[in-house]
Amino acid sequence: MMMQDYLTPGPMVDSDNPDIVAFTEANKGSGKTEKEKAIRLYFAIRDGVRYDPYSSTLEPDRLKASHTLSEGRGYCVAKAVLLAAACRAAGIPARLGFADVRNHMSTEKMRERMQTDIFYWHGYTDIYLEGKWVKATPAFNVELCDKFGLKALDFNGEEDSIYHPFDTSGNRHMEYILYRGEYAEPPVEEIMKTYVTHYPHWRDRRNSATGNFDAEVAAETAKS
Repeated sequence: MMMQDYLTPGPMVDSDNPDIVAFTEANKGSGKTEKEKAIRLYFAIRDGVRYDPYSSTLEPDRLKASHTLSEGRGYCVAKAVLLAAACRAAGIPARLGFADVRNHMSTEKMRERMQTDIFYWHGYTDIYLEGKWVKATPAFNVELCDKFGLKALDFNGEEDSIYHPFDTSGNRHMEYILYRGEYAEPPVEEIMKTYVTHYPHWRDRRNSATGNFDAEVAAETAKS
């Protein structure tokens, strides 16, 4: 792909959407450098859009950055798409990166439904800053991290921002198992094949994963 592909609006990375443009203008700040703008956009999305794994979807219209922005919540892929769109709207090249991770931070209900602690095609954003690609992971908002005893992911525009292997108590948190590469748009068909293979609730859409993640987190962390 050419660098222009990572600046151009797409069906889901709809960086030309008026709401995305307005959000970007309101949150990129007055910084003169692309790095300063990207940092501000990262934190605006990390903490301004709540993480909600029950909102996971591969429907293109619901995976659009503008849809996630309007909902005010999304799972890792949706939030990564939103950050990529905001960066492109600010004139900063951005693409989507994916990896399979073993996530030790989930609720009991989610683990029962998924029947695995592996999150396939976990999404992050890859941003081109000062001559290199830098990974940024805006998924977990700071309030969620506080409840689970995690250090919220910072982003300085210079180093990759990917999940810590341990929480603040030294317990296992996140293990990166397989990097699947970077894309201008979410590879929906490839992701769907993996989901259907590994997740029971994706094989039977009548049994799709639903729930109140905030309530589950509050109940589980209150026990500890």
